[in-house]
Amino acid sequence: MAVINRIAGFADEMTGWRRHLHMHPELGLECHETARFVVEKLREFGVDEIHEGIAESGVVAVIEGRGDGPVTGLRADMDALPMDEATGAEWASKVPGRMHACGHDGHTTMLLGAAKYLAESRNFTGRAILIFQPAEETIGGGRLMVEAGIMDRFGVEEVYALHTDPFGGLGEFRTTAGPIMAAVDDFEIHLTGTGGHAAYPDACVDPLPAAAATLQALQTIVSRNRPPLEALVVSVTQIHGGSAMNIVPEKAYLAGTVRSFSPAMRDLAERRIGEIVTAQAEVYGVAGRLEYHRNYPPTVNHAGQVDKGAVIAREIMGADNVLTALPPEMGAEDFSYMLEARPGAFFFLGQGVGPSAHHPEFDFNDEVAPIGASFFARLIERHHSVG
Repeated sequence: MAVINRIAGFADEMTGWRRHLHMHPELGLECHETARFVVEKLREFGVDEIHEGIAESGVVAVIEGRGDGPVTGLRADMDALPMDEATGAEWASKVPGRMHACGHDGHTTMLLGAAKYLAESRNFTGRAILIFQPAEETIGGGRLMVEAGIMDRFGVEEVYALHTDPFGGLGEFRTTAGPIMAAVDDFEIHLTGTGGHAAYPDACVDPLPAAAATLQALQTIVSRNRPPLEALVVSVTQIHGGSAMNIVPEKAYLAGTVRSFSPAMRDLAERRIGEIVTAQAEVYGVAGRLEYHRNYPPTVNHAGQVDKGAVIAREIMGADNVLTALPPEMGAEDFSYMLEARPGAFFFLGQGVGPSAHHPEFDFNDEVAPIGASFFARLIERHHSVG
């Protein structure tokens, strides 16, 4: 393993940063204390520029190399999840109902580690642009930062990101050219009938049979409408209705998620969900309303940047620990917006098999941080080489 010696030398310091961030999780765009901590460290490191308050709490830092050269963006997300922690760690969340269950504390730490090294060494040309982004888990802070103009403002030519992987071995890099993560859409279905006494159902219009029939009919989209070789997920994840055993409710509610890789599948899902809601509402005599929300687009890696990153990953961890033909996954990522704006690549970095992300017992493995920081730093040094 060829972790950069200087970065290995301050690995304990990185662990301290990460555990501090883990204890103080913040949600969505409200990552102000996290951003304050990031800015404090960046100032200590002596980066050349720090720009705050982008997309509410996002931070962009600039490290100048030795003379003209490429301009590469490196991105880390900062936000946590609205859930209680069950790790029992000494550094567990101090904020009830919030925890870093997706490793964003580790992502921020890895980019800070790269920043410390690059600001000290300056063994590269051009500029390294460090992007610390809020709201990956919610409304798409990546989109907001792109819309704020960071790519043009800082002259970013390529952009890269890492995401911790609890399904991969320690230090194992996994990626692929083309689609790597899916588009994500959400839907809400509102069914309204006429409530009343459950002893007199004939005097009511019950929305619950309509909800049950709608739920079943939605399962046919993937099995009967989707071309068999296309990837599509339609999952109903919520169904609510009723408040007592002797009351026919007035309303029922269903909600869920759609995952896909192509515009055609997004269109198919939205159209068929709408048709099913309309038809089932008519059959059962209720009013039906669909709210369909198109969220993150698919995360699509660029082949040239995958190749560049894979070279660095092999240098750090060896060829046996670098997989560049990862089957696409149905999770979603708002780094997709940055990849729509500029060529780049998204890599998973294994932290050893353990509880999955978004699990209350998940915790970032601090042994991974020097590996990720070395990847970011070497990516800049090798592709912004001096002389």
